[in-house]
Amino acid sequence: MRIDRSFVRINEGQVHIRSGGLEFKEKKIPIYMIHASPSSSINLVPLIKELAQTNYIIAPDTLGFGDSPPPTQEIPNAEDYAESVVRVLDALNIEKCHFYGSHTGAHIACEVAINYPDRVEKLVFDGIGMFSEDDKKDFLENYAPEIRPDEFGQHLIWAWNFVRDQVLHFPYFRRTPEFRRNNETMPNAEEIQVVVLEVLKGLTTYHKGYRAAFRHPDRDRLPLIKQKTFLGASDDDPLKAGINDAASLIPNSSKGVFPSERTVDGLKKKAKRIDSFYSEA
Repeated sequence: MRIDRSFVRINEGQVHIRSGGLEFKEKKIPIYMIHASPSSSINLVPLIKELAQTNYIIAPDTLGFGDSPPPTQEIPNAEDYAESVVRVLDALNIEKCHFYGSHTGAHIACEVAINYPDRVEKLVFDGIGMFSEDDKKDFLENYAPEIRPDEFGQHLIWAWNFVRDQVLHFPYFRRTPEFRRNNETMPNAEEIQVVVLEVLKGLTTYHKGYRAAFRHPDRDRLPLIKQKTFLGASDDDPLKAGINDAASLIPNSSKGVFPSERTVDGLKKKAKRIDSFYSEA
């Protein structure tokens, strides 16, 4: 399945988009996919390839990530990111989409659904953080530090350790046994490198998206979602625990466990579950 790359211009600059399944654009409601932090839509490529076999997929890099320009706000919130999503849709002349949001992307998709309900058909949240106020404060202080290029290249070492350590612990900065992730397999160096390069692209702005998600008043906002919503997470997702809380707050919602994407069979089953949700009456 071919993945195309393109840009569309909005006020902030040229937003980078990965897309697939163009032949289905006029046949079915498009799917707009919003990626997790700290990478870009490159992390969604395997799932895009599967879903694009029967759907038109739009997967931009969120502002401040990957090859997209940064947000103009010094401290953007989830609503600011949601508003930029709608401007991307306007630039593409697309009126309505199904939405898929992973982690940070779920918080952004939430605000699109609430503030622009006519633009959203159905929602899928693939992992969503539902943290205590103490955890949110801790994450705001420690999870996503502001980083600048360093004359000795220390930011390069930081980026590698930042990405690798997220695989080992959650949150990654609590490096003690009780926060160790139980991953059956570790990503190899090449897989880590893909994410590291995307982090470096958004080095000075990646933290804005993270912090918007940590500040998001999710427990107040989720009950305002009216669209049909499916909440899922794989067993190896560190945000799996948030699914039950989120589902209990969204009126028209269901939940389930996604197979891990780390096997071909698991990826295909996950894509089929998502596609079935969007397709059902």
